[in-house]
Amino acid sequence: MNLPPITKTYGGRRVLDLPALELADGTIHAVIGANGSGKSTLARILAGVIKPDQGSFPYVGQAGYMPQRSYSFRMSVVRNLQLTGAGRERAMAQLEAFGLAGLARQNAKGLSGGETARLALARVLMEDHPLLILDEPTAAMDVASALRSEEILLEYQARTRCTVVLVTHSMTQARRMAGQVLFLKDGRLVEQGETGQVLSHPRCAETQAFLDFYTL
Repeated sequence: MNLPPITKTYGGRRVLDLPALELADGTIHAVIGANGSGKSTLARILAGVIKPDQGSFPYVGQAGYMPQRSYSFRMSVVRNLQLTGAGRERAMAQLEAFGLAGLARQNAKGLSGGETARLALARVLMEDHPLLILDEPTAAMDVASALRSEEILLEYQARTRCTVVLVTHSMTQARRMAGQVLFLKDGRLVEQGETGQVLSHPRCAETQAFLDFYTL
């Protein structure tokens, strides 16, 4: 997937300034960087939630998107999944996979933050998308739920061969999930490459300085 240059300006301040991007089709791309580096802005632009300063992107309207702040609809948990057009049996199977079947009849607005995140991811994965954009999808989950969600996501990606853009603060998650890593700083793409190369042997001093704050 070849994308045109992406820029975004707020109040006269350029918050994202990326050259033409190449995202390998059928690959999971982890986007890493400090707070304010432009990760979520990039995710929202690719998902079509906000517009870049200029240009457009090929998968707007087709991409599956899970924003950083997970949300649910004020209806039962199972109905949240049936909004995608799925039947009850299919929705219940998805809830079972995410460990939410016991909450199927509960109003989704009563779920905890971690449960809401699982429901939001489950809802996105009810449909096949050529592009998935996930902004910190497991940040609110406990370790067991996060690992199980990663397994389900990997199974989904292997089945659909979709391209995934995964914004994450977890370097261990990037290692487990991604084939490619993009490191952003101050709205710039500093480094992009295979996961092992970027996280273990980065070419840029800025990337190394960022990684020094994390235990890999």
